[in-house]
Amino acid sequence: MLYIIMRYRFIWRFYFCLFTFAFLLLTFYVFLFALLQALAYIYSFKLLFSPLMKKLRTILVIFIFITVAAYGQKVPTGNPADFKVKTCLHSVSYMGIWRGQATLTVDEFLVKAKELGFDGVMLAAKRPHVSLLDYDETARQKLRARIKELDLDLVCLAGYCDFASGVDKAGIPNVEIQAIYIGELARLARDLGTNMVRVYTGYERPDLPYDKQYAMVVEGLQSAGKIAAKYGVTLAVQNHHDIALHHDAMKWLLDEVNLPNVKAAFDCWSPTLEGLSSGEIKKAIYTMKPYIVHTTTADYKELPRFKYDLNHTNYIQQESQMRAVPIGQGFLDYKTFITTLKEIGYQGYIAYEMCEVLDGGGSIENLDKSAKAFLEYVKQFK
Repeated sequence: MLYIIMRYRFIWRFYFCLFTFAFLLLTFYVFLFALLQALAYIYSFKLLFSPLMKKLRTILVIFIFITVAAYGQKVPTGNPADFKVKTCLHSVSYMGIWRGQATLTVDEFLVKAKELGFDGVMLAAKRPHVSLLDYDETARQKLRARIKELDLDLVCLAGYCDFASGVDKAGIPNVEIQAIYIGELARLARDLGTNMVRVYTGYERPDLPYDKQYAMVVEGLQSAGKIAAKYGVTLAVQNHHDIALHHDAMKWLLDEVNLPNVKAAFDCWSPTLEGLSSGEIKKAIYTMKPYIVHTTTADYKELPRFKYDLNHTNYIQQESQMRAVPIGQGFLDYKTFITTLKEIGYQGYIAYEMCEVLDGGGSIENLDKSAKAFLEYVKQFK
């Protein structure tokens, strides 16, 4: 350890000085901007729109994005030695939203995650857990203190959005509404002590132009990303909703959004259901490498469904039903997925969720059993 410290001491000093200088310079610009704003109110409103004031505003915005890029979520380094297994439990696993699933309060969930041995937690930002409607300043301070008391890391808040909603209702500013909602989640995240919010793209509406819906997602992520940057928060876009679900489309989307604090929460689940082989999923991870800051795991078993056709005295195959099983017992290839994350030097947490009817039922005992199985499973990647 001493050898490492001595060997890299000059690099650490350089970055420390660089970040300190950037912070002091940013503070100076904020002070100057505030001073000129005050003078504008005293003498003339014209100063607010002067070239100098516009230039200062531009510089301030640039410094905000630089700060977010420097201190925000870290993308893969490319060095397998930088990979560490850091475990995270998603509170949706104990939120009672699936048939038969037990419900814990936020505090009970935090205690549960600590007792099970997880490093951090991912909190669902909706009722019955951490909803904006229920968490005023006092509640935020209390929750932040509780997380610190339990020595847990708040990895991120899980936001629930759909930027394509309202595409068929002209005149309603749904993209703005969604962006403001995500912006408020970013403020909540900052207040609770994390710098990441998980977000979605949008569900595709049939019989409406795809590109119109895609454009709404781009606009929404750009608007929400700029608001989130004010709070030093990164938006992690999960490959969950229809639009830009495939890794090539998601890479294109994030390139188009082009904000340093809009990254990817890339999971194994949807590429598997898209029909990608293990080798193709490995390539997908390398495609998404510049953006991956978070991943959530869950395993499933496929249950075939058939419908009886009376006219033909036969059965017609239907879409299969997916049911949750402990990780390693389903059809998702997490050995390839996590091994590839290790290869690219992934820096984030590996989250675990139970977000479907679970084999064995939704009792606390069975949920705990599945969570413990996850902790045991990921030990092989250390």
